[in-house]
Amino acid sequence: MSADAGAKDAQASRSRIAVAVDGPAGSGKSSVSRAAARELGFEYQDTGAAYRALAWRAVASGVDPNDVDAVIGLLGGFDYEIGVDPDDYFVRIGGEPVTEAIRDPAVSAVVSAIARVPRVREHLTGLFRERIAHGSRPGIITEGRDITTVVAPDANVRVLLTASAEARQARRAAELESPSAEAVGKQLAARDAQDLKVVDFMTAAPGVVTLDSTNLNFDETVAALVSLIRP
Repeated sequence: MSADAGAKDAQASRSRIAVAVDGPAGSGKSSVSRAAARELGFEYQDTGAAYRALAWRAVASGVDPNDVDAVIGLLGGFDYEIGVDPDDYFVRIGGEPVTEAIRDPAVSAVVSAIARVPRVREHLTGLFRERIAHGSRPGIITEGRDITTVVAPDANVRVLLTASAEARQARRAAELESPSAEAVGKQLAARDAQDLKVVDFMTAAPGVVTLDSTNLNFDETVAALVSLIRP
Protein backbone atom coordinates (compact mmCIF):
# COMPACT_ATOMS: atom_id res chain seq x y z
CA MET A 1 0.00 0.00 0.00
CA SER A 2 1.33 3.45 -0.93
CA ALA A 3 1.71 6.25 1.60
CA ASP A 4 -1.10 8.16 -0.11
CA ALA A 5 -3.44 5.16 0.03
CA GLY A 6 -2.61 4.62 3.68
CA ALA A 7 -3.33 8.26 4.46
CA LYS A 8 -6.69 8.04 2.69
CA ASP A 9 -7.63 4.92 4.67
CA ALA A 10 -6.68 6.63 7.92
CA GLN A 11 -8.73 9.70 7.01
CA ALA A 12 -11.74 7.53 6.12
CA SER A 13 -11.46 5.73 9.45
CA ARG A 14 -11.39 9.03 11.34
CA SER A 15 -14.41 10.43 9.47
CA ARG A 16 -16.47 7.24 9.82
CA ILE A 17 -19.33 7.69 12.29
CA ALA A 18 -19.48 5.13 15.08
CA VAL A 19 -22.76 4.62 16.93
CA ALA A 20 -22.95 2.45 20.05
CA VAL A 21 -26.29 1.09 21.27
CA ASP A 22 -26.81 -0.86 24.49
CA GLY A 23 -29.99 -2.23 26.00
CA PRO A 24 -31.65 -5.09 27.87
CA ALA A 25 -33.28 -8.15 26.32
CA GLY A 26 -36.49 -7.30 24.49
CA SER A 27 -35.67 -3.61 24.16
CA GLY A 28 -35.65 -3.89 20.38
CA LYS A 29 -32.06 -2.76 20.02
CA SER A 30 -31.26 -5.24 17.25
CA SER A 31 -34.24 -4.52 14.98
CA VAL A 32 -34.19 -0.79 15.69
CA SER A 33 -30.44 -0.48 15.12
CA ARG A 34 -30.65 -2.45 11.90
CA ALA A 35 -33.51 -0.31 10.57
CA ALA A 36 -31.72 2.90 11.53
CA ALA A 37 -28.54 1.71 9.81
CA ARG A 38 -30.55 0.96 6.68
CA GLU A 39 -32.08 4.45 6.67
CA LEU A 40 -28.72 6.14 7.22
CA GLY A 41 -26.79 4.01 4.75
CA PHE A 42 -24.62 2.69 7.59
CA GLU A 43 -23.33 -0.75 8.43
CA TYR A 44 -24.94 -2.71 11.27
CA GLN A 45 -23.08 -4.92 13.73
CA ASP A 46 -24.88 -7.34 16.04
CA THR A 47 -22.31 -8.21 18.72
CA GLY A 48 -24.60 -10.69 20.43
CA ALA A 49 -24.33 -12.87 17.34
CA ALA A 50 -20.62 -13.42 18.01
CA TYR A 51 -21.28 -14.70 21.53
CA ARG A 52 -24.08 -16.88 20.19
CA ALA A 53 -21.82 -18.18 17.43
CA LEU A 54 -19.18 -19.21 19.95
CA ALA A 55 -21.88 -20.78 22.13
CA TRP A 56 -23.14 -22.69 19.08
CA ARG A 57 -19.63 -23.96 18.45
CA ALA A 58 -19.37 -25.09 22.08
CA VAL A 59 -22.66 -26.97 21.84
CA ALA A 60 -21.76 -28.51 18.46
CA SER A 61 -18.35 -29.57 19.79
CA GLY A 62 -19.68 -30.98 23.04
CA VAL A 63 -17.73 -28.45 25.10
CA ASP A 64 -18.96 -27.79 28.63
CA PRO A 65 -19.81 -24.05 28.66
CA ASN A 66 -18.76 -23.91 32.31
CA ASP A 67 -15.28 -25.26 31.52
CA VAL A 68 -13.45 -21.95 31.09
CA ASP A 69 -10.28 -23.46 29.63
CA ALA A 70 -12.25 -25.48 27.09
CA VAL A 71 -14.26 -22.43 26.05
CA ILE A 72 -11.10 -20.36 25.63
CA GLY A 73 -9.68 -23.17 23.52
CA LEU A 74 -12.50 -22.64 21.00
CA LEU A 75 -11.21 -19.16 20.19
CA GLY A 76 -8.16 -20.52 18.36
CA GLY A 77 -10.14 -21.74 15.38
CA PHE A 78 -13.07 -19.37 15.65
CA ASP A 79 -13.42 -18.37 11.99
CA TYR A 80 -16.30 -15.95 12.43
CA GLU A 81 -18.00 -13.87 9.73
CA ILE A 82 -20.98 -11.56 10.01
CA GLY A 83 -22.82 -9.55 7.40
CA VAL A 84 -22.86 -5.86 8.26
CA ASP A 85 -25.08 -4.80 5.36
CA PRO A 86 -28.52 -4.28 6.99
CA ASP A 87 -30.09 -5.89 3.92
CA ASP A 88 -27.70 -8.85 3.79
CA TYR A 89 -27.35 -10.06 7.36
CA PHE A 90 -25.71 -13.44 7.92
CA VAL A 91 -23.54 -15.29 10.42
CA ARG A 92 -21.02 -17.92 9.37
CA ILE A 93 -18.46 -20.03 11.17
CA GLY A 94 -15.77 -21.54 8.97
CA GLY A 95 -17.92 -20.64 6.00
CA GLU A 96 -20.91 -22.57 7.38
CA PRO A 97 -24.15 -20.56 7.62
CA VAL A 98 -25.36 -20.51 11.25
CA THR A 99 -27.65 -17.46 11.14
CA GLU A 100 -30.67 -19.46 12.31
CA ALA A 101 -28.82 -22.11 14.29
CA ILE A 102 -27.39 -19.62 16.78
CA ARG A 103 -30.96 -18.75 17.86
CA ASP A 104 -31.68 -22.33 18.90
CA PRO A 105 -32.86 -22.64 22.53
CA ALA A 106 -29.92 -24.95 23.29
CA VAL A 107 -27.56 -22.16 22.29
CA SER A 108 -29.52 -19.48 24.14
CA ALA A 109 -29.29 -21.57 27.29
CA VAL A 110 -25.48 -21.42 27.40
CA VAL A 111 -24.62 -18.08 25.81
CA SER A 112 -24.49 -16.22 29.15
CA ALA A 113 -21.96 -18.73 30.51
CA ILE A 114 -19.81 -18.21 27.42
CA ALA A 115 -20.06 -14.43 27.65
CA ARG A 116 -18.94 -14.38 31.28
CA VAL A 117 -15.44 -15.58 30.37
CA PRO A 118 -13.12 -12.51 30.41
CA ARG A 119 -10.81 -13.91 27.73
CA VAL A 120 -13.78 -14.44 25.43
CA ARG A 121 -14.99 -10.89 25.92
CA GLU A 122 -11.50 -9.53 25.31
CA HIS A 123 -11.08 -11.52 22.10
CA LEU A 124 -14.50 -10.65 20.69
CA THR A 125 -14.16 -6.99 21.67
CA GLY A 126 -11.09 -6.87 19.44
CA LEU A 127 -13.15 -8.23 16.53
CA PHE A 128 -15.90 -5.69 17.14
CA ARG A 129 -13.49 -2.76 17.27
CA GLU A 130 -11.83 -3.87 14.05
CA ARG A 131 -15.18 -3.88 12.30
CA ILE A 132 -16.07 -0.46 13.71
CA ALA A 133 -12.79 1.04 12.53
CA HIS A 134 -12.83 -0.35 9.00
CA GLY A 135 -15.69 -0.45 6.55
CA SER A 136 -16.91 0.83 3.21
CA ARG A 137 -19.85 2.87 4.50
CA PRO A 138 -19.78 6.29 6.20
CA GLY A 139 -20.83 4.89 9.53
CA ILE A 140 -21.72 1.82 11.58
CA ILE A 141 -24.23 1.10 14.31
CA THR A 142 -22.98 -1.51 16.76
CA GLU A 143 -25.39 -2.87 19.35
CA GLY A 144 -25.08 -5.15 22.34
CA ARG A 145 -24.61 -5.09 26.10
CA ASP A 146 -21.35 -3.20 26.76
CA ILE A 147 -20.86 -1.24 23.57
CA THR A 148 -21.19 2.25 25.04
CA THR A 149 -18.83 1.52 27.93
CA VAL A 150 -16.30 -1.12 26.82
CA VAL A 151 -16.32 -1.79 23.09
CA ALA A 152 -16.75 1.77 21.82
CA PRO A 153 -16.65 4.26 24.71
CA ASP A 154 -15.39 6.92 22.26
CA ALA A 155 -18.19 6.40 19.73
CA ASN A 156 -19.63 9.56 18.17
CA VAL A 157 -23.08 8.66 19.48
CA ARG A 158 -23.79 6.42 22.48
CA VAL A 159 -27.34 5.35 23.30
CA LEU A 160 -29.01 3.18 25.93
CA LEU A 161 -32.21 1.88 24.31
CA THR A 162 -34.60 0.70 26.97
CA ALA A 163 -38.28 0.16 27.76
CA SER A 164 -40.40 -0.91 30.69
CA ALA A 165 -40.41 -4.58 31.67
CA GLU A 166 -44.04 -4.84 30.55
CA ALA A 167 -43.31 -3.37 27.12
CA ARG A 168 -40.31 -5.62 26.63
CA GLN A 169 -42.33 -8.68 27.60
CA ALA A 170 -45.10 -7.79 25.15
CA ARG A 171 -42.64 -7.27 22.31
CA ARG A 172 -40.77 -10.48 22.94
CA ALA A 173 -44.04 -12.43 23.25
CA ALA A 174 -45.12 -11.10 19.87
CA GLU A 175 -41.99 -12.62 18.33
CA LEU A 176 -42.72 -16.10 19.71
CA GLU A 177 -45.42 -18.65 19.02
CA SER A 178 -48.14 -18.84 21.69
CA PRO A 179 -46.01 -17.92 24.70
CA SER A 180 -47.54 -16.96 28.02
CA ALA A 181 -46.75 -13.52 29.41
CA GLU A 182 -45.50 -15.18 32.57
CA ALA A 183 -43.10 -17.44 30.69
CA VAL A 184 -41.72 -14.58 28.61
CA GLY A 185 -41.33 -12.45 31.72
CA LYS A 186 -39.34 -15.16 33.44
CA GLN A 187 -37.11 -15.64 30.38
CA LEU A 188 -36.32 -11.93 30.13
CA ALA A 189 -35.69 -11.60 33.85
CA ALA A 190 -33.38 -14.61 33.82
CA ARG A 191 -31.45 -13.33 30.79
CA ASP A 192 -31.04 -9.87 32.29
CA ALA A 193 -29.93 -11.31 35.63
CA GLN A 194 -27.29 -13.50 34.00
CA ASP A 195 -25.95 -10.73 31.79
CA LEU A 196 -25.92 -8.19 34.62
CA LYS A 197 -23.29 -10.36 36.29
CA VAL A 198 -20.97 -9.27 33.48
CA VAL A 199 -21.94 -5.68 32.67
CA ASP A 200 -24.50 -3.07 33.73
CA PHE A 201 -26.57 -2.40 30.62
CA MET A 202 -29.60 -1.07 32.51
CA THR A 203 -28.08 2.24 33.57
CA ALA A 204 -26.73 4.85 31.17
CA ALA A 205 -23.07 5.67 31.74
CA PRO A 206 -21.99 9.33 31.75
CA GLY A 207 -22.37 10.80 28.28
CA VAL A 208 -24.78 8.08 27.13
CA VAL A 209 -28.23 9.19 25.96
CA THR A 210 -31.19 7.15 27.23
CA LEU A 211 -33.84 6.41 24.63
CA ASP A 212 -36.94 5.03 26.38
CA SER A 213 -39.21 3.39 23.82
CA THR A 214 -41.93 2.29 26.24
CA ASN A 215 -44.50 4.58 24.65
CA LEU A 216 -43.08 4.54 21.13
CA ASN A 217 -43.92 2.17 18.31
CA PHE A 218 -41.20 0.63 16.17
CA ASP A 219 -41.08 3.35 13.50
CA GLU A 220 -41.09 6.09 16.12
CA THR A 221 -38.19 4.43 17.93
CA VAL A 222 -36.19 4.13 14.72
CA ALA A 223 -36.86 7.80 13.94
CA ALA A 224 -35.76 8.80 17.44
CA LEU A 225 -32.49 6.91 17.09
CA VAL A 226 -31.84 8.34 13.64
CA SER A 227 -32.43 11.87 14.96
CA LEU A 228 -29.73 11.31 17.58
CA ILE A 229 -27.26 10.28 14.91
CA ARG A 230 -27.88 12.78 12.15
CA PRO A 231 -26.01 16.09 12.57
